[in-house]
Amino acid sequence: MLATLISGLASGETVAAMRRARTAAVVYVLAGLAAFCGLGFLVGAAYIWAAGRYGSMAVALGFGIGFLLIAGIILLVYQISAGTRARRRAQRRNADIKAIGIAAALAVLPTLLKGKSGLGAVLGPAIALAAYAIYRENVKPGPDDPDAGGTT
Repeated sequence: MLATLISGLASGETVAAMRRARTAAVVYVLAGLAAFCGLGFLVGAAYIWAAGRYGSMAVALGFGIGFLLIAGIILLVYQISAGTRARRRAQRRNADIKAIGIAAALAVLPTLLKGKSGLGAVLGPAIALAAYAIYRENVKPGPDDPDAGGTT
């Protein structure tokens, strides 16, 4: 892998890829600016057409209220979806922590098994965790238990 990276740097392929990426970014930015200008002219044309039909003051008020409503709807949707995004981040973080813990345990396992009390060092905590899980599953939640779901 390192040899491929070094040979890519030496051959100039990486520089060429960076140049292509920079060119693509410039093209997309210019296309985006042109699209925004086009949208601006379309809004202007709609305003001119509506002003000729309904009067400039009424259309200016209508366009202003319309754009404020659009902004409010966008912010409302963003706020509603923020909770979902936070839950997804928490789930992803928990999954990552579990994966790191499992990887660390698997990395240490051979070292623990080689020692004199290796099997006891592995089985002791595993049995304790299993016993605690069984205990938590069979205990009925009390009124002061935060996991009970009741309000205090």
